Amino acid sequence: MRKDKVASRAGQLYGTVAGLLAAFIAGLVVLEQIGVPQQILGYLFVAATLVLYAGIGIASRTVHVTDYYVAGRQVPGLFNGMATAADWLSGASFIGLAGTLYMLGFDGLAYLLGWTGGFVLVAVLIAPYLRKFGAFTLPDFLAARFGGHAARLAGVIVLFACSFTYVVAQLYAAGLIASRFLGISFEAAVYVGLATVLVCSLLGGMRSITWTQVAQYLVLIIAFMLPVAILSAQHFGMPLAQFAYGEALEQIAALEQQMLASGLADPDTLVRHLVPGEALDPVNFIALVVCLIIGTASLPHLLMRFLTTSSVRDARRSAGWTLVFVLLLYATVPAYAAFAKLEIYQNVVGASLEALPNWIYTYGRLGLVEICGAAASSADAVREACAALPGNAGVLRLSDLAIDRDIIVLALPEIAGLPYVIAGLVAAGGLAATLSTANGLMLAISNALGHDVYYRTLDSRAPASRRLLVARLFLLATAAVAAIVATSRPSDILSMVAWAFSLAASGFFPALVLGIWWKRCTAAGAVCGMLAGFGLTLAYLVMTQYGGMAEWYGIRNTSAAIFGVPVGFAVAILVSLVTPAPSRHVQAMVEEIRKPAGKPVMVDGAS
Repeated sequence: MRKDKVASRAGQLYGTVAGLLAAFIAGLVVLEQIGVPQQILGYLFVAATLVLYAGIGIASRTVHVTDYYVAGRQVPGLFNGMATAADWLSGASFIGLAGTLYMLGFDGLAYLLGWTGGFVLVAVLIAPYLRKFGAFTLPDFLAARFGGHAARLAGVIVLFACSFTYVVAQLYAAGLIASRFLGISFEAAVYVGLATVLVCSLLGGMRSITWTQVAQYLVLIIAFMLPVAILSAQHFGMPLAQFAYGEALEQIAALEQQMLASGLADPDTLVRHLVPGEALDPVNFIALVVCLIIGTASLPHLLMRFLTTSSVRDARRSAGWTLVFVLLLYATVPAYAAFAKLEIYQNVVGASLEALPNWIYTYGRLGLVEICGAAASSADAVREACAALPGNAGVLRLSDLAIDRDIIVLALPEIAGLPYVIAGLVAAGGLAATLSTANGLMLAISNALGHDVYYRTLDSRAPASRRLLVARLFLLATAAVAAIVATSRPSDILSMVAWAFSLAASGFFPALVLGIWWKRCTAAGAVCGMLAGFGLTLAYLVMTQYGGMAEWYGIRNTSAAIFGVPVGFAVAILVSLVTPAPSRHVQAMVEEIRKPAGKPVMVDGAS
């Protein structure tokens, strides 16, 4: 086996990267103090991090098939945990999650519970066994476990649908960030983010993406935790916001009562931050948690990451490290939302329309903040819109202010009056989160099309060079189509991500669990279960979102898998029981993958 030089020196290399990052931030602080314009600082931040990712991508380029698909299976558990966390902490987690808690209050915790709980299923039920199998992709596993092309092609369809929906959300988030901090149009910003993704993934596939994601994790976790730590120290004298924000919650609850008493808040529209059931009823809360847990355990780009370790033991260790790295951010999200809400309640709601802070107009010009029903593009636009409303006395009421949930994280440094360098750092972290996930998703799609459709189905004698060329062409085509869809702004980030989770859960989870844990599951059962669960979920999602169909039992389409998963399991089990049992060879193979020791069933993606 060829030795991966990056893997053997990863600790030293990324220690250097962390040191350079700290020095770079310190340098920008000095530049801001001597009066360098904010626009220049924004360009420096974004450009420096993009150059870093592109440099790692170029340095990790490869012409070897195993490197391209599974990073040579030499990624240590610790660093695979960091890369998996970066792959997981997408734009939805970095940008959308704190904004959702800001909007939904207590009920937004459904996303935290679902996404964190999903890793337990990944670590216990699926990841180690997929690694023991030794496949290159999820459809590869399905084809080897169940035999024939039907399971493989059904897997490709599900993978494409959920991953494409997810990657559109990431490019949308990248466009939001780049347009704000580079001062370019949203459409142009989407293509800037896309170009960086392609540099990292085209040259080295999974190998380049893995080592780029490690650097992206360092950037995003520093960017997310630093502003909250500063605010926590300023307000409560303690930088550990995760332990100090309880006092902020008490102040928010008191301010809500004061706003209701003074007429600044409407009791019919106010969502109290600490009261459960005000934004989601109990049924929708539980349905969303369940769908996100199962969806996490079914995401192809996430499960692929566990195929890059050298052994089953490393796959388990990697899952543990991933949970640690993910929890670092998720434990900070509620504090982020609480500090943003406290700043707005204290300093914006109740303020005179003549004295609104500049950040409102900055994001209002992008159409992301509205006051009195109109985009807050200027002070004149705000005055004109509010004058048309009955009862407006020249003071901003809570119901007059509408903030896009996706800008809460990006805007918090400006809302709180922190130095612009912090705002630029948060933008760089947001870009790191969106680009790392977009990289993984695009690679999952192109690998499925190049490896499973082209190589496994159409031309099994293709040489390695042609296989890699085809995979890269599919990557380019997928990226182009995803960027076009993202520029149309199809929905908010978190809704698109929740749809992707439901599609993955209903299409993959029954087949994966039964394929690993039930020897009697047949190819016909697995394929019918995948198509039935996925088809029902997709139909419910499309018909309720675009076809005007009423929701079943009031359950929102972000939890569509709550219908599809049980149907998928039921159909797979019933069809398996009425079709001939798998061969002894297949049943022995299923028993073998449950044993931690021993060689993989497939070597270099071939059985």
